[in-house]
Amino acid sequence: MSKFLVTGGAGYIGSHTVVELLKSNHQVVVLDNLANGYESCLRRIAQITGKKPEFVLGDVRDAEKVARILRDKRIDSVIHFAGLKAVSESVNKPLEYYDVNVHGTLALCKAMKKARVKRLIFSSSATIYGVEAPVPYLESMPRGKTSNPYGESKAVVERFLTDLSHSDPDWSVSLLRYFNPIGAHPSGFIGEAPKGIPNNLLPFITQVAIGQREVLSVFGNDYKTEDGTCERDYLHVMDLAEGHRLIAEQCGPKPGVHIYNLGTGKPVSVLKMIEHFEKVNKVSVPFRIEDRRDGDLDAFWADVSKIEHELNWHAERGLDDMLKDAWRWQLQNPDGYSC
Repeated sequence: MSKFLVTGGAGYIGSHTVVELLKSNHQVVVLDNLANGYESCLRRIAQITGKKPEFVLGDVRDAEKVARILRDKRIDSVIHFAGLKAVSESVNKPLEYYDVNVHGTLALCKAMKKARVKRLIFSSSATIYGVEAPVPYLESMPRGKTSNPYGESKAVVERFLTDLSHSDPDWSVSLLRYFNPIGAHPSGFIGEAPKGIPNNLLPFITQVAIGQREVLSVFGNDYKTEDGTCERDYLHVMDLAEGHRLIAEQCGPKPGVHIYNLGTGKPVSVLKMIEHFEKVNKVSVPFRIEDRRDGDLDAFWADVSKIEHELNWHAERGLDDMLKDAWRWQLQNPDGYSC
């Protein structure tokens, strides 16, 4: 049993990972400034697990505060989710993305060094492979030329975390390259609750389906794909959470840099997502085609053979599960975490 500090643990991916850690009898302290998270989410976690994680309101950029938490709470490992994550928003707000994502991780590492905590799992992204990388993406590929500030912020952090590990062989750094997490906990108690207009496809679909928004915007239908819309590798957020727990347990104690893709290896287009959502949930999702968004790529998906071979992890939940769980969350929580 270990004690984890989970930054951004009141957010979407963080909250599901906290559930998985608590289910496995680990102790968890959540640090979140609630910019994209909800304190009420932590009460929902307690409903699911019977255990409420300890919560500290704060910003990961406050290195002194983070160092005190690490020391006073006797933290063993850090799982770092805190950050900004919208590709299109990053094009319009690059300074904010570099400040939160890059400066925030630097401050965290300084705090960890001060507190002598040297186990870190970093929430990275498939965008680091760059615009010219062939698909499927392999961990052995070099980091490429990213297409937006969000992706570049993740690539910069990967580089300095790798340098940090090389400079001190006691550090264990896991770089987890996500593809497109969707879905929700099957209980319907926790899920994705974007503040404002959703930047991700599935919460936009569910909000249109329930009548909160009139129509779904599909950004571009002239990409080099089968139906002209972007193709992405979608995985269930609970599979992703289980991957974090497994990597924390197996890679955390091992010094060095550990890099893994987390996806299914099966791309799905935007139009296929809409069609499948309508079919499995028996609802209608009106949509309209709009101009492309800045920074979007035609298609990408993961090669997951490394994590399957080394850690025996693979995504167990299919697209039906992802879409049904997301819809259950939306139906049970039409206003998100507001109640």
